[in-house]
Amino acid sequence: MNKVFADADAALFDFRDGASVLCAGFGLCGNPENLIAAVHRRGFVGLTVISNNCGTTHQGLGVLLQARQVSKMISSYVGENKEFERQFLAGELQVELCPQGTLVERIRAAGAGIAAFFTPTGYGTQIADGKETRLFGDKHYVMERALSADYAFVKAWKGDRWGNLVFRKTARNFGPAMATAGRITIAEVEELVDVGELDPDQIHTPSIYVQRIFQGRDYQKPIEQRTVRPRPTP
Repeated sequence: MNKVFADADAALFDFRDGASVLCAGFGLCGNPENLIAAVHRRGFVGLTVISNNCGTTHQGLGVLLQARQVSKMISSYVGENKEFERQFLAGELQVELCPQGTLVERIRAAGAGIAAFFTPTGYGTQIADGKETRLFGDKHYVMERALSADYAFVKAWKGDRWGNLVFRKTARNFGPAMATAGRITIAEVEELVDVGELDPDQIHTPSIYVQRIFQGRDYQKPIEQRTVRPRPTP
């Protein structure tokens, strides 16, 4: 089976309005930039996006919010996006906040075929409202359900034509977990190589989890918050 596509637009041939998407990235690090840009350019709306955060006001997933293409966000941290704040407070955007560790475990559970699990995180807070709780030993736990989506968008450093992926350092973040939990996982890579060129011991995501792959282009890799030391006084 040929998993290689020419570009993001080709890989999104069956994408549709109202789709749910797992989108990797931590802040602006490891964002699937080509896929986000293609979704924005083609104007899909009513999307449910599952991501640790929603980019910044004008970058990353923020461009989809600015264009009013997202109807619901399931996220952990959203503090860098003023448009997210505005839409949420105005009642224009559905938001489900989830502790970061719980979020990635819900995604990992979906990929592993685990329907739900219990965690002490969030017990006694609004996070636990409406959820089943249990006492194990002398500690209370909240039941959290697995979290999957129609599509998973991930960005890797290298990938081969079968879909084996290698991520680079911090840009790995949520990619490997999300790749297992999408019904259709689309990977964009900086470098697409032939099968056999990747060291098997260095592969982070095996090809069985990836349905489509393409080589991205024109990466900007923006810095979310640039911090520099002051120059010494002469």
